[in-house]
Amino acid sequence: MTYTVKVMLVDKEAKLPYRANEGDAGMDLFSIEEKTIKPGKTELIRTGIKLELPHGTEAQVRPRSGLALKHSITVLNSPGTIDEGYRGEIKVILINHGLEDFSVNKQMRIAQMVIAPVAQVSLVKTEGLTESARDIGGFGSSGS
Repeated sequence: MTYTVKVMLVDKEAKLPYRANEGDAGMDLFSIEEKTIKPGKTELIRTGIKLELPHGTEAQVRPRSGLALKHSITVLNSPGTIDEGYRGEIKVILINHGLEDFSVNKQMRIAQMVIAPVAQVSLVKTEGLTESARDIGGFGSSGS
């Protein structure tokens, strides 16, 4: 299914998110500011964009694997959820798990965004659940 997402650039430094390769799930998000993230610290990074998501969708903000591998930089609340009704600027919470300062530069790809459908469900209170093969098996129940 193809969705149309309206994107408003609210800063002269802002760039439209885009897919680096055809068929990629995520679209790169770009910083419009320069900040230094100290080891063990977080920073809120502006992207300069606002979205109007279609009904029944969300945007998920996820880490970039290259930043995670090379610099130990990741999205703190991964995946960050942007609800369809939110109209504010998209900002990304980055955390530095590394041992050195990390510099965020303008136009740097800082995260990726995936637009996904959201199941609309109704919750129903019950006194029992149907049994399953897994039952109450939780953390580590399938082995290491």
